[in-house]
Parts: sequence; C-alpha cells; structure tokens
Amino acid sequence: MIEDAKNIKQQETSEPKERFAKSMWAKMLAPEHLQRVESEVVERFVPAGSYACRKGDSVDHWMGVIDGFLKMSSISPEGKTITFSCMLAGGWFGEGSMLKTENRKYDVVALRDTRVAYMPRTTFNYLLDNSIPFNRFLLQQLNERLGLFISLVEFDRMLDTDTRVARCIAAMFNPYLNPGGGLQLQISQEEIGYISSVSRQRANQALQLLEKKKLLSVDYGGITILDLPGLRSFSSQFPD
Repeated sequence: MIEDAKNIKQQETSEPKERFAKSMWAKMLAPEHLQRVESEVVERFVPAGSYACRKGDSVDHWMGVIDGFLKMSSISPEGKTITFSCMLAGGWFGEGSMLKTENRKYDVVALRDTRVAYMPRTTFNYLLDNSIPFNRFLLQQLNERLGLFISLVEFDRMLDTDTRVARCIAAMFNPYLNPGGGLQLQISQEEIGYISSVSRQRANQALQLLEKKKLLSVDYGGITILDLPGLRSFSSQFPD
C-alpha cells in the first residue's frame, strides 16, 4: 500500500549541513541565507513505494532529495503512467509550481527508502527576494528542466525502446537536476524500467546492448557510465 509522506513521521536524522551537501544552490548562498535555510528546512523519511507528494496537493514546499531515489510521474486518462523525471541525492524539484502558486501536477513516489528535505514557501520566497545567486540557479534549473521535458516527448513518441532507455539513463546525469552523483549509479533494472516506461526484462535487453556498445557497464546492483556523450547521442536506428 502506498502511503503519503504527510502521514509519515518526520525524522530529524541528519545534521543540517549534510542535508545540503550535494545541492548545487546551497553552495552559492551567503552564510546568513544558508543559516536561515538550515534552521527552517525539515526532513522526512519516505519509505520505498510511498508518496513524497501527490498530484492535486497544495504546493507549500520546495523539495529535495537528501538520500534515495524519487520518481516524478502522472497517469494519463487512458491509464498509462508517464514518467517525467527522477531525482537522486542533491536534486530539488517543484520550483515551477512554487512560482505559479498552483496545485501539484504530478505524483512523486520513492523508488527506494528516501530522505526528503522540505523547504517552506516562506523560506523559498525569502531566498527569491534576497539572493541573486539563488535566482540565477533557479533560472538555469528551469531551463534545464524545460529541455528535459521537451526531450521526453521525443523519447516517448519518436525513439525506439533501446534508444529511449539510453537517453533516460543519460538524463539522470544532468549536473543541475541531479548534481550529487558520479558516473556510478546504484540502480536496479526494475528502476531503469520505471524511468524508461518499459518492463524490467526489456530494460535488461537494452542494457545488454548498451554494454556491448561500451557505453556503460552493468555492475551488481547498478551501472557505471563509460561514455556519457555517447549515451546521450545513442540511436539504435544508426548502428555502428
């Protein structure tokens, strides 16, 4: 059964500075601004399979991943699950809804046990009003996210399955949207299937092809990227 994060007990399990260690924007803040953020952001533990937030919720927080793995998705009127993005440690999301003060347009579910940071709207607005570096970061992040969403339309409508898996994996290594990782990623084949909207078996077949092309290596419990530019430009319609 999927639970809501609001029904999950808040847990203060990490030091404030640890919560922002992998967040690009936090490193840009003036000390007094970061101090306020550290005192006002709360942390919650979201078990695997539970909602961090749901479509239709009021948007009262900007949210970030301290540790774990979240999937942003929605269900079409036809019942098809559409995955928009995945967030790893250091990734923050929901700034568009915060700026527009609208209800949330998507579900966010934990694919594994995840610690989520919740920044109140008042804190978010304080940074908008007082921090030029924070505003610059948001502009860049919104631009990166727009590019990602445009590419997702291409992935879903124009690309074959192997290419879609390659591009969806590559998208997780965006330095603005997911700044916390290196070229090794602890991710299961089932999780790759979730983010690519394919079955675990089909994801496995695509990974075997990408490994054969020397774009990545499949490790126990994860993958290692060997050629990120090649993964981003891969197309099985144009074989070597």
